[in-house]
Amino acid sequence: MGFSLTGTHVIFFIASVIVAGTISGIFMAATNNISTSLSDRGDRIREQLDTEFTIINDPSHIPSSGSDYIFYLKNIGKNRVETTNDSFHLFIDGDLIEKANYNFSEEHIYPGEVASLYIDSGGTGVGDHTLRVVGPQAIDHEFEFTI
Repeated sequence: MGFSLTGTHVIFFIASVIVAGTISGIFMAATNNISTSLSDRGDRIREQLDTEFTIINDPSHIPSSGSDYIFYLKNIGKNRVETTNDSFHLFIDGDLIEKANYNFSEEHIYPGEVASLYIDSGGTGVGDHTLRVVGPQAIDHEFEFTI
């Protein structure tokens, strides 16, 4: 006694349902991973767009305090900005300033607030210079000034 035509069809139907369920599960997992990845990237882009700062000094008159020049960094974005030597990197005329040669008056600034940035004047001579400030999320701002 062998299987009838109906028995064979039932076995093929059950096998096709199992295969379809497996393929559907794989597609759902892949779609979920893509969705999560796009959501995370969107959050990073939104945070980057909401993080912004500028230097508000008069470029022809840079104040000083002792052996430091003072630059005023204003948060013009929507997020709080951490102002530490680990979250910011400074360049003057393309040269990286050592972390020991600059500091901020505040550890963070909220939107609309201003922090003082103190940079050791030892390596900066008289003349025209460019200060490039690279902050969180790799947001940067260039400021041309004269000493």
